[in-house]
Amino acid sequence: MKNIYLLFASLFVLGTFSCSNELDLQPLDRLTTETFYKTRADFDGAVFAAYSSIQDFYGTSTETLSERGEYWKISMTITDDVAADAVLSDQISRDIDALLIRSSDVPYAAVYTQIYEGVYRANLVIQNLAGENELTDADKTVLSAEAKFLRAWFHFQAMKLFGTPPLALEIRTGINDQALPNATQEELFAAILADFADAAAGLPEVWDSSNTGRATAWAAKSYIGKVNVWKEDWAAAITAFEDVVNNGPYQLLTDYESVFAYNNENNAESIFEVQYGGPFSDDNLWVFDDTHSEDFKASQGTGRGWYWDASNGAPGGKLGWWAPTQDLVDAFEPGDARLQTILYQDGDTYYSFDGTRYELPYDTSWSSTSYTLKKYRGPVNAVDGNSSPNGQADFNNERWFRFAELKLLYAEALIEGGGDLGIAKDQIDDIRVRAGLLPLDISADLTQAMRQEKRVELALEPHRWFDITRWGIGSQVFGAAWNDRFEVLPFPLSEIERSDGKLVQNQGY
Repeated sequence: MKNIYLLFASLFVLGTFSCSNELDLQPLDRLTTETFYKTRADFDGAVFAAYSSIQDFYGTSTETLSERGEYWKISMTITDDVAADAVLSDQISRDIDALLIRSSDVPYAAVYTQIYEGVYRANLVIQNLAGENELTDADKTVLSAEAKFLRAWFHFQAMKLFGTPPLALEIRTGINDQALPNATQEELFAAILADFADAAAGLPEVWDSSNTGRATAWAAKSYIGKVNVWKEDWAAAITAFEDVVNNGPYQLLTDYESVFAYNNENNAESIFEVQYGGPFSDDNLWVFDDTHSEDFKASQGTGRGWYWDASNGAPGGKLGWWAPTQDLVDAFEPGDARLQTILYQDGDTYYSFDGTRYELPYDTSWSSTSYTLKKYRGPVNAVDGNSSPNGQADFNNERWFRFAELKLLYAEALIEGGGDLGIAKDQIDDIRVRAGLLPLDISADLTQAMRQEKRVELALEPHRWFDITRWGIGSQVFGAAWNDRFEVLPFPLSEIERSDGKLVQNQGY
């Protein structure tokens, strides 16, 4: 799907033009609801627009809310694995790193906006499938399933972040009917699981090569398991995961570094990836967000290297806003091969690009923690095609949900749900052995072993914060800085004010 990712933001400014003589004319510069939503290509494009909202979680824009990679801040910088540079990073990053969380800050509004933009776009597809069009029944089944997968995916992200966000299952057209109230957890779980169930029933198990990256039935089944972990319905989670592990198409790659290589996107370990484009047009980082007025020039890259690569005199001229912590490094056992893929440290060879390729010894003075993110970077990603000409943007997909994570979630469900502990241990051992570690001792505490493996296996991926809050270990991790209100983040103040009292703020904010 990387090569067919199209930007359809303009499709949703639809209307007609009426002359004073009452002759209705079709506008020549835009599509309308009467002319769009007819062909399979039209509906594919509308579905891709919903996927595009996921890309914008990490967007950079000089317009709208002035986003600066906001999802990294509220999923990674906020954790014990990452520190915001006290000099180089923006003030909001430093505040979030210190657990100063304010409903008026940009990250919460930015991500909330992208989530509900994605929900809206998915709902547009579902609604227009019922209209007059050229689709076959088979087309309608697949497209409805895919749109429901995306609607469930976005609602799940909202629930993980905000706890009781609104549930948007239809398009509302009334000017006074736009604000939605909080949904209950029960309502959210029911709707999310129903959508994923429809997706599992209607999506293909695999797409052809021209559609690689689109959600599949197996991805939906995987998410059914994951959502049930959050619900603590361990029996349902075990059933879903058992099916995926025993019958699904996924497998662990033998080499951890290759999982994140640009030339190995959508590999056998990947359940769901954020698909990025390529350097097809403009390489200005701030137009990759499709909420920007110049989105027509964008090729949908990611600013991962721009924000995370070393600064403070490092070649390549990047920002170096966020860096891995010593606490994360100390979490790795001696001999764990994953560490050399996850971060740069003293003695490593450093790779960067700003139009010129750099390959030289890593200098610990480039980072306030002595470490720099290497996952998705390093030698396997210092290749042609993965960078814009000026080096600001990368085009390597984000591996959002991996089979390694699913196996650890399966282990958790078995442990918590009274399942077969031998199978749970096998899932954890599979992850450890790939990392060059010995299998667990027969007497090991499987809960602690599973949590340890989740932290190091998924290090510098956007999962740690949600594990801290879901497991209720915030006070263990952050000590006196922790407050239980952090188990959910604040709804954006702007949304509270616009809701006319319908949306209720989370307690403590």
